[in-house]
Amino acid sequence: MAVGPAVLAAYVLQKARGKIVNKKLTLAAGVIVVLAVFGYFAFGGLGRSLVYFWTPTELLAEGDAAYGTSVRLGGMVEPGSVRWNAETRELRFRLVDEGGIVEVYNAGIPPQMFLEASERQEPIGAVVEGTLTREGVFRATNLMVKHSEEYRAPQHEQDRQEYYRELFREQGANRGT
Repeated sequence: MAVGPAVLAAYVLQKARGKIVNKKLTLAAGVIVVLAVFGYFAFGGLGRSLVYFWTPTELLAEGDAAYGTSVRLGGMVEPGSVRWNAETRELRFRLVDEGGIVEVYNAGIPPQMFLEASERQEPIGAVVEGTLTREGVFRATNLMVKHSEEYRAPQHEQDRQEYYRELFREQGANRGT
């Protein structure tokens, strides 16, 4: 059976169209897969990666649901509430906001900035990770201090000189000199 040039041309044209349509479908499917993956990472995985902290008011408003749940709690440290025992490494203080107060207990060494601010009775923000006990005490496993991004040098010349002397002394001790 002989195939004429017109039939052969029609057959080749039909195959070419099929390949073009097939390429377009493959491209469209690829774009859909890429958008689906991007959408999942952008929106689906976003909820798990957000780091959010509750205020004392929000934590206390949860009632019984708040007990035993691991959360981050953020607020201002109430001036005068800090009790630090260096021997037992126990730290107690109160976190406050406009509507609530939560007693916090932490077994560990607090950041130096935290202790310095508490000694000067300065307000300082803090975020703690842990759980609220039935006794109403928040048992913190991690303490983070919120601080300003401003650097302020010591204001008096004598304070600045003493600071540098102490700093150089510490660095010399660390190098073994």
